[in-house]
Amino acid sequence: MADILFVLTGSDVWTLNDGTKHPTGFWAEEAVVPYQAFTAAGHRVTVATPGGVVPVADRASLTDPGITGALEAIDEFRRPRVLAEVDPADYDAVFYPGGHGPMEDLAVDADSGRLLTAALASGRPLGVVCHGPAALLAARTEDGGSPFAGYRLTGFTNAEETQAGLAERAPWLLQDRLVALGADFEEGEPWAPHSVVDRNLVTGQNPASSALVAAGLLDRLSA
Repeated sequence: MADILFVLTGSDVWTLNDGTKHPTGFWAEEAVVPYQAFTAAGHRVTVATPGGVVPVADRASLTDPGITGALEAIDEFRRPRVLAEVDPADYDAVFYPGGHGPMEDLAVDADSGRLLTAALASGRPLGVVCHGPAALLAARTEDGGSPFAGYRLTGFTNAEETQAGLAERAPWLLQDRLVALGADFEEGEPWAPHSVVDRNLVTGQNPASSALVAAGLLDRLSA
């Protein structure tokens, strides 16, 4: 049995480039599907958020009754730990779901950045999906660079943000920022399942990729 840390956004808004607060949170499918995969395999999940805020699911992600019902039954999402108090060494794997929320808080959260840097360096499985890779922007090496520079990865693409109708209003685009930090961004077809694995880092492009990321983490936990 492994202990897996879920790091979720604590934000329920995303500030757009005109100052508008766009309602958001975490994307339910990206949290529920991996949670079900991990617990079905016998593993334990602990949830942490900035400040220990109870995370909010993006209402747009609650259209599937199966996902909504499953989310309501998961107690861990209602009693998160304070992210700043979490030691990644206590966990066998770390997982970051997406939603636009991470674009607001985790992208600039130093505690999350330190955790990601330590998790990557540990060699333990690290999974990140959709907008979750926004959190990678806060990770820094001692010389001020990104520990994720040179890694092959994916995340929500510019094409998907455009098709979702938010690209023109976004203060920045995730794909652009990941490329700028030196990552080797691999773009799949919009909305199709796509996952990239490089060493202990497993990333997924969009909500449809969450099961692939979960499977990648499970493979590494059993190796």
